[in-house]
Amino acid sequence: MPDYIKTCERAARAGGEVLLSWRTRFKAREKAPKDLVTEADLESQQVIQSLLLGEFSEHVFLGEESTPDAQAGADEAEFRWIVDPLDGTVNYVHQLPSFAVSVALERRGELLAGVVCDPVLDECYTASAGQGAFLNGRPISVSRCGRLREALVAASLSAGVERDAPEVQQFIEVIYAAQAVRRLGSAALNLSYVAAGRLDAYWATSVKIWDVAAGVLILREAGGEISGIDGQPFCLERPHFVSAASAPLHAELLQVLRA
Repeated sequence: MPDYIKTCERAARAGGEVLLSWRTRFKAREKAPKDLVTEADLESQQVIQSLLLGEFSEHVFLGEESTPDAQAGADEAEFRWIVDPLDGTVNYVHQLPSFAVSVALERRGELLAGVVCDPVLDECYTASAGQGAFLNGRPISVSRCGRLREALVAASLSAGVERDAPEVQQFIEVIYAAQAVRRLGSAALNLSYVAAGRLDAYWATSVKIWDVAAGVLILREAGGEISGIDGQPFCLERPHFVSAASAPLHAELLQVLRA
């Protein structure tokens, strides 16, 4: 069987190097930073795609910057690489060091390998199905937190969320129920942080498949719990979810969010 995880990590690190090279080319308050971020995004994805398909030409590629036609074709493939070349765009624009590259491989709906690379901290979270989760080659596992009042929790809300949206009410309820809540800006890193025990739980209602594919596998391999925010099994194609370090914590957070 090919060593998918090594290729996965090489691709993620290559994308991270591209992002670091672009950071020095603009300032956070520049007139049109989004244009430069798009160029950084595209170059990162091109480097990753070239590396992955250079080794596995029979696979298909689904990236955040892929065209709609390419995305449609990727849904039907046996092997599919799922890539976010820059997760945490707002942080990146403002030169806040909390963004990542996410690369995952899926086979007929089953995640086989996943890597989340933080190029600023030089941290690479990796996982292969059934092989555990690692940070820079060292095994990681979730925390032992079992109660929401003791938990550090992260959330992802929609970028343009309305004041009276259910997401805001959920956020407020968790603020009162948990030890503390953070909105860190990178879904891939949030899942990795739960896997490594830095966070105890994380929920999201506004992310995409490429944001979380690698992180979900890393979380699971580190012993974490994840489900849909409705309590149903997690669905990668519609990733509205609740994740946590333990079953009791997951159940308690899910109850607060659904209430």
